[in-house]
Amino acid sequence: MRPLCVLLLCLLAACSPAPRGGGDAPGGLPRSYTATWSERLPVIDGRLDDKSWTVAAWSEEFVDIRGPGHPTPTFRTRMKMIWGVEGLVIGADLVEPHVWATLTERDSIIFEDPDFEVFIDPDADGLRYYELEINALGTEWDLLLPERYTDGGEADHDWTMEGLRTAVYVDGTLNDPSDIDRGWSAEILVPWAAVERGKPEPGERWRINFSRVEWHVHVEDGVYVKDPAPADEAHPEENWVWSPQGLIDMHQPETWGTVEFAGPR
Repeated sequence: MRPLCVLLLCLLAACSPAPRGGGDAPGGLPRSYTATWSERLPVIDGRLDDKSWTVAAWSEEFVDIRGPGHPTPTFRTRMKMIWGVEGLVIGADLVEPHVWATLTERDSIIFEDPDFEVFIDPDADGLRYYELEINALGTEWDLLLPERYTDGGEADHDWTMEGLRTAVYVDGTLNDPSDIDRGWSAEILVPWAAVERGKPEPGERWRINFSRVEWHVHVEDGVYVKDPAPADEAHPEENWVWSPQGLIDMHQPETWGTVEFAGPR
């Protein structure tokens, strides 16, 4: 289950050339991505236009968390990664005609807004893995998971990813229903100092996945309001991910994708 979901029941569009390897899971291997080494990491401003990003390929477009046979996401989501001496940098691009967010307090339950999420399991053992969520306001929620919820684990909400740097950029107008936005993007620097395993060696592989939560909304009195959940729908939100899980539950590290750290040259 997702964090704090005892009551919430597991709440949770053209690509550049795709990285090598991988397929859709279930029904195939989890996806994979090769992160390129960069001597100079980008300025973390959310814009993804830094020259450092030119060495990184875009990922495949995100799919429904349940995998094949389920609806194609309405809007494109993709990510890219590079790494360097300081840490792993993730860039996310989310197409969204109506960008909105409400949560401003750090460590709020960010997936109650539309968000972008990162899951990292360096040891690929399903133990002591990391989760980070961010919304279009740039509000963060970071968690340490001693083990998955289905194995009795409880998230450490007091844990802080020391040295974390994030930024978002809205290509449009936030919380304004009167116009059409292009979407929003995020840059996230995960410092090696915050990861127990530390900086990886070239060729090392980590389990990692990404999720986007999208809510259906309508406009009332000039503001976005979530649509009421259908009576028979346990998950009114959309869950779009890089490597599909087979069910609505991100806490399955064995079906996350794999990132291989290439270089340095």
